[in-house]
This record gives sequence, structure tokens and C-alpha cells, in this order.
Amino acid sequence: MTDTVIAITLLWIFVIIYSVAASFDFGAGFWSMVYLNHKQTKATSIANRYLSPSWEVTNVFIVLIVVGLVSFFPGATYKLGTVLLLPGSLVVLLILLRSAFMIFSHLVNKYDKALNIVSGVTGLIVPALLISVLPITQGGFIETADGAERLLLGDLILSPHGLSYIGLAVSSTLFLSSLLLADYSFVANEQRAFAVYRRDAMLLGPLTLLMAVLTFVTMEHAAPWLYDNLWRYLPWLIASAGCFFIGYTALLLPQQKRFLVHLPRIAVISIVVQYLLASYAYGAAHLPYIVYPDVTIESGFTHPNTFRALFASYLVGFAILTPGFLYFWRLFMTDNRYLRQ
Repeated sequence: MTDTVIAITLLWIFVIIYSVAASFDFGAGFWSMVYLNHKQTKATSIANRYLSPSWEVTNVFIVLIVVGLVSFFPGATYKLGTVLLLPGSLVVLLILLRSAFMIFSHLVNKYDKALNIVSGVTGLIVPALLISVLPITQGGFIETADGAERLLLGDLILSPHGLSYIGLAVSSTLFLSSLLLADYSFVANEQRAFAVYRRDAMLLGPLTLLMAVLTFVTMEHAAPWLYDNLWRYLPWLIASAGCFFIGYTALLLPQQKRFLVHLPRIAVISIVVQYLLASYAYGAAHLPYIVYPDVTIESGFTHPNTFRALFASYLVGFAILTPGFLYFWRLFMTDNRYLRQ
């Protein structure tokens, strides 16, 4: 495995982790807003209980993505930074606004409702903006005029391919978050909240699968090179679909506690594995391009000596951070004293 493949693999792992974790985070904010006045279900309370410690950890990975891209692929950073200036700046502002409310609303109780509204609205807008990076890197939405590059934002938003990605981002965010909150409610013994989130996940699962299929279909016209490459990874896509049906079936079965691993947890694990398999197929099919057709992993790569030094520092950093992440998960996601407060 070459240095460039190692670097892009590490960067793609950061992207996948952030995508799943951010879906949980942003989606929980949306559900917190939706069920704000449903006091009898405690659905908003469950969502806020998850949001309270998780959003700060999630933001760590978006920093890792940016730092990793700038460090490993400075050639790609210039092109992406130029065309993504407008949507990227909007994402940063929305995350900043959301983070500010997360911090200060708990100090002043009268802003709790504003927190739910802000986190709910941004919970849909930010994923829709973030996923726009994928169709942009596939080519066709960047125009070069007089030596300057600009993003054809209108063409992107109005194109069937761009709209299918936005639909996939929104449906995936709501599906993954409702699935996790169903499991969270089940462990917390909040049966009414569990029933609500289970119902939402059952409704959103088929919609998310439909949006994924639409994204693949529209890709044939928008990015035929990527569409053709994806067929080479058909077994991975089939395995991904199989994991979806395992997870969705676990969600449909009568929910009981006598299993070694309860069914909502099986559903969450299966669906997350589904996204991991599909993400691997997409990332492998996208190689060797970072931005088609101008920037490849070779042309945008940093100096090999710089890469080795950075890679060693990442390994040390992960050795320090991983125990902290595991302790965080155990403290806030499985500890009954916190879950059932």
C-alpha cells in the first residue's frame, strides 16, 4: 500500500466516522425540536440527554478532516477551498451558531426552546450542505473562467443528482438518529419514547433506501466514470443492502429484553455496518480522483517526508484519544445512572 493510499484511507475513515456521528447528532437536534411539546413521551428529553455530551465529541472529527486534508493533500485543498468557500462558510456559521446555543442555553433556562429550534433547523441544513461536497468532487459543477474557478451552485442544487444527494443526507440523518434514539430510549426504559422513535425509524428506513437508489441511478448521467467504477464493487453494495435488511428486520420484530443483545442495538449495529460497507465501495470507486478530473491522490499529495511525520503524529494522537472515546461511550451511552436519570 502506497503512502498516498494510506493517507486517503485515513482521511476517508475520518469522513465516515464524522458522517455517522454527525447524523446521530444533527438528527437528535431535529427530533428534539419536533417533539418539544410532546411531554408525555419524554422524546425531547431523551434527545437532549444524548445531545448534551455528544456534540462536542462529534466536532472533533470535522477538525481532523480539515487538518488531514490540508496536511496530506495540499493540492486538493486549494481547489476545494476555492469552490467551497460559500457553502463551507455557511456550514461553519451554522455550526458556530448551534454550538453557541448548546453552551449558553443550559446556563439560562429561558433559552431552552430557542436551543431546540436552532439545533432542529441546523440539523437538516448542515448535512444537506456537507453532502454537496460529494457531487462536486465527481465533476461537472466547477467552471473555470479566466484562470479562476467557481462553483456552479445553482446547477448543483437544481440537478437531479444534487437533489438526490440532499435527499439522501436528510433521510439518512433522520433515519440513523431515530434508530439510535430508539435504542437509547429502550436502554433508558422510556417505553413511550422508544415507541415513537421506533415508528420514525420504520418509516424512514425505506425512504433512505429509495434515496440511495435514486442517487445511484442519477449518477449514470451526472458522473458516468464513477457509476461504471461502482459496478466493480457490486458485492460490497449487495452486502450493504443485506445489512440494511438485517437491521430493519430487527426493528420490525417484537421487541424483547431476553436476548443477549437486545434488538434495537442489533438494528443500530447492522445499519451502521451497512453505511460502512457502502462508504468503502464509494470511496474505492472514486480513486484515484479527489476532484474529477483535475486532482488525483498523486497530484495533490504532500511531500513523502511530511506525510510520514504527520502519520506518526496521528498514530500517537489516536493512541491517546481512543481510550477517552471508549470511556465517553461507556459513561454516557451505557451507564444506567445517566440513562435513567
